[in-house]
Amino acid sequence: MDYHQETLDNLHQAMLDTKLHSTSPRWKWKGAAAKALAEPISESVSELKLSLAKTESSGSLSRHNVLLAVEPEQAELLDRCCFGRLVVSAEKAKKWIQLSFEEAFYLHYNLKCIRIHLHGRCLENEAETWMYMRSKRPNFPVFFKAYSHLRSKNWVLRLGSQYGVDFVAYRHHPSLVHAEYSVLVRSGDSDDRLRVWSDVHCTVRLSGSVAKTLLNLHVSGNSNREDLNLPSCLENYIVEEHAISRYSPELSREDDTTNPKPKPNVTSVSNLKIP
Repeated sequence: MDYHQETLDNLHQAMLDTKLHSTSPRWKWKGAAAKALAEPISESVSELKLSLAKTESSGSLSRHNVLLAVEPEQAELLDRCCFGRLVVSAEKAKKWIQLSFEEAFYLHYNLKCIRIHLHGRCLENEAETWMYMRSKRPNFPVFFKAYSHLRSKNWVLRLGSQYGVDFVAYRHHPSLVHAEYSVLVRSGDSDDRLRVWSDVHCTVRLSGSVAKTLLNLHVSGNSNREDLNLPSCLENYIVEEHAISRYSPELSREDDTTNPKPKPNVTSVSNLKIP
């Protein structure tokens, strides 16, 4: 075999090994994997959808979130599906769940299982809800597209501000498994994040220090300003996925004795195909 071809093969295999290693789930306790297999997120979401639609559940818009009133059993379902956070109250007949805009609109628009109220009035259509959320957060269309892109593939998402990213992505419920990805959502030239190598290295190192792979979701589309007033503009967006990780030269098919002089780590970027 040609020396240069063998070198390329070794490099390609090392990149594959790095990718497989970074996407391996880290279960929190023995038996967690079996429990996740027996209780897939998709089935819990289907059960939640039927339950919320049956009771015509509704949420009230506030400045940057939605407060959803549900029955205790529905609160448990929402927790199993990782939607929102429980608001502690003395009321026993009802539970209150605080939803982010992304979570609320996903339940409202994608799953069509909750209604949205504003100042006591039920918003008649999805466009009203969309325009309100966009008025509070101009970048909401891009972030919702990224959120729904992963959520529709049964990834569980939580806010990632404590890790310096937009979201963290879990394979299943956070009580069963550690997050595998720290997610950055970027769009167009207005986002300055990851524009220079020092930014990339800093973010990758931070993600690596908490055993997560950095996942860059680049959202692009050709919607004009008027199109953004309707949720149908989401159809014009495309999400590109890129996993960014530190390349380790120690990951090789050859024995370590064949590489007596280790080389410094570099950052490698590869396309990510999420199951």
